[in-house]
Amino acid sequence: MSTDVAAVALDETQISSYRTDGFLVVRQVFSPDIVAALDAEANRLHQRTDLIDQDNIRCRWQNDADTGACRFDCFDPVIDLTSRCASIARDPRLLDIVAALYGEPACLFKDKLIFKSPGTSGYKLHQDYISWPSFPTSFLTVLVAIDSAGRESGATEVFAGYHQRGCLSPRDGQYHQLADDSVDPATGVMLELEPGDIGIFSGFTPHRSGPNRSSHWRRLLYLSYNALSDGGERRDQHYVEFSRWLQERYAEYGKTATFFR
Repeated sequence: MSTDVAAVALDETQISSYRTDGFLVVRQVFSPDIVAALDAEANRLHQRTDLIDQDNIRCRWQNDADTGACRFDCFDPVIDLTSRCASIARDPRLLDIVAALYGEPACLFKDKLIFKSPGTSGYKLHQDYISWPSFPTSFLTVLVAIDSAGRESGATEVFAGYHQRGCLSPRDGQYHQLADDSVDPATGVMLELEPGDIGIFSGFTPHRSGPNRSSHWRRLLYLSYNALSDGGERRDQHYVEFSRWLQERYAEYGKTATFFR
């Protein structure tokens, strides 16, 4: 895929802002042509009815905000399904931006595509870090906007400075939502993005999103990285572990016929 936009170099002010606040927005990293290609690819993937199955642990689901109906919402992982997303995940511009924040090379750790169609619910307050022995503390996520993301469409809201407190939930290897009163709402910032923009936040940054009340999709490519010194390249290892963990969680609710495809 063409990468026809010049590299975006972070300045010291941006790097300092990220380290202080735990998030950063960088505008117009990807050109309209690249966004159009991602749009077409996301449309194609959404037609993959051979994959969209409630027993396929690659798929994530969310409720309709009004009816409660279960809706397909996400492929996790996604880059093995699409060369375009794979190219973006390892695009030199993204790797250089993340490396500037780390002060060392970045390694891809995780990748997913969230569709968030109109009416789909959002995610409650949480941190992305999970206290597995193998989970990198340098974990951060880059959101690549395919569609515009704003308050009405359920953009991601991050809470500044809390990443400096580390893990805010029990270190028991499980996913935990955070209580709403665990953050000061005055510190919340909506990551309002236009197509081609990126948003970045630490794995320790508390965040949440509301429902999509707009008339358009809010598709974001979520690409997560770790610092080279924090485990090196281990995306494949992560997905082996993550798949096993998901199957165990599903089995607790009686879903024992799960598979990965």
